[in-house]
Amino acid sequence: MRILGIDPGYAIMGWGVLDLEGNHFKAVAYDSITTDAHTPMEERLKILYDELLKVIDFYQPEEVGIEELFFNNNAKTAIMVGQARGVAILACANRGLKISEYTPLQIKQALVGNGRADKKQVQFMVKAILNLNEVPKPDDTADAVAAAICHGHSRNTNNLINRYK
Repeated sequence: MRILGIDPGYAIMGWGVLDLEGNHFKAVAYDSITTDAHTPMEERLKILYDELLKVIDFYQPEEVGIEELFFNNNAKTAIMVGQARGVAILACANRGLKISEYTPLQIKQALVGNGRADKKQVQFMVKAILNLNEVPKPDDTADAVAAAICHGHSRNTNNLINRYK
C-alpha cells in the first residue's frame, strides 16, 4: 500500500510518500511545496494544486492521510490554511484517492502513544519508524510523513477490527 501524507499550508505544504507492507513502513519520498508570500493567494493555491498533482501522478499513492486544520487565534490565517487544505483534498479527489483526515491529537497518539506529545517527540518517532538518518525538514514535511504513518496505523487497526466483527 502506498500512502501520501499531507500537512496543509499555503506558504509550505508538506508531503510524504510511504510504502506500507504488513506493519513495516518504507520512506519513498518526502518534501514540501512552497509559495512566495508576495504571490496573490489565487496563484499560490494554483501552485499548490498543480505541484501536488505532480507528486500524485509521479508516486501513484493509493490512499491519503491529511492533517485536519488546527484552529489558532488568527481567523484570517485559519481561513487561508483551510483554502490550501481544500486544494489538497481536491487534488487527491480528482485523482480518485481514498482520503482520511486526522487531527493533530490523533497523529501524536498514533506515533508517540500520547496525544499531548510535543513536536520533537513526533519527529523522533518519524525518524525511528522509518529508520532515517535525520528528521525530514522542514517541520511541515515531517508532519506530513507523520500523517502518512498515522494513516497506515489507523488503516491496519481498522482492518483488524473489521476482520473480527
